[in-house]
Amino acid sequence: MSDQTPEAGWILLTNDDGIEAPGFRLLAQALNKAGHAIIAFAPSENNSAAGMRINLMKPMKLRPRNDLQEAWGLDENLAPVRLFELEGTPCDTMIVALDGGIEHIAPGVVPRLVVSGVNLGPNMSQDSYHSGTMGAAREAGLYGMPAIASSLGSFQLEGMEGAVQATVDLIEIALKVLPLIPENLRRPHVDLSASHLTRWPEVPTSPAWGHDPKDALRTAFRHGELMLNLNVPPVWDGSVTTTRLGMRWYRNAVSFGSIEDDETALFTIGGATIDHSPVVMSDCDAVDAGHASVSCLPVWPQTHPLALDDGLLKWVLEASEGGYPAWLLA
Repeated sequence: MSDQTPEAGWILLTNDDGIEAPGFRLLAQALNKAGHAIIAFAPSENNSAAGMRINLMKPMKLRPRNDLQEAWGLDENLAPVRLFELEGTPCDTMIVALDGGIEHIAPGVVPRLVVSGVNLGPNMSQDSYHSGTMGAAREAGLYGMPAIASSLGSFQLEGMEGAVQATVDLIEIALKVLPLIPENLRRPHVDLSASHLTRWPEVPTSPAWGHDPKDALRTAFRHGELMLNLNVPPVWDGSVTTTRLGMRWYRNAVSFGSIEDDETALFTIGGATIDHSPVVMSDCDAVDAGHASVSCLPVWPQTHPLALDDGLLKWVLEASEGGYPAWLLA
């Protein structure tokens, strides 16, 4: 083990709002205060709604942000801190960090968990396709890393402190089931016989995970096949609920205009009204009711060989007494 590896290991932080976003700063400060070593590879600018976009064949500058460490009051006596910004998207930050970037600029630092956020604005329902916050966590999963995406369910800063606290709580619960050094970073081995993986197109009558579905889900999380998505309402009642993706709808999201004396039309996607259709155990309904929502989401498409078994997915909705996913509590 490297002499740079603290007793509790490293947490890799990113986001899509940019490294100077308030949610990112508050999370870094809270983790530092709690004694967690952090290394940040975050976008230099806002990349909201970037999804899983990446830059191909385009050099991207990576810069240390030691100035932020001082400005934010991060104390190396409490826990080590390394802050870097990348001129790229959220997914770019994870690819660069996990595919050799950390090893290049911070030898010996090996993160045990990726956390993306805390985002300003909810990431629920179909946001899972558009969100840069969730895209970064999913990209980390593709690289075999356990990952959490975290968001405040409002575009106003009120309530961000609660979202940060809920995020730290979830991180500390997740760390209890994770090894100090990740088991599957960059996927050095692929075991298609792992009990949590799909056997599609076959549907076995006795699934391999049948004797211990919770352990199978913990393995899926440790190996990057399952990610956690946290959404915290701006007025949080302190409770946590295990959820699935719900149904919410953006209405009137497009504004129309035109250039004078020109036939070119202008279309702008922006502000919208949002409503949702009630769904049992959904993230949207939970947040509307004042609960923090924790959804367990497959990283790979369901037809991919590394997708979770369909039958196993029902077990992600089993909650513990405290509301967290039951499998997450060892």
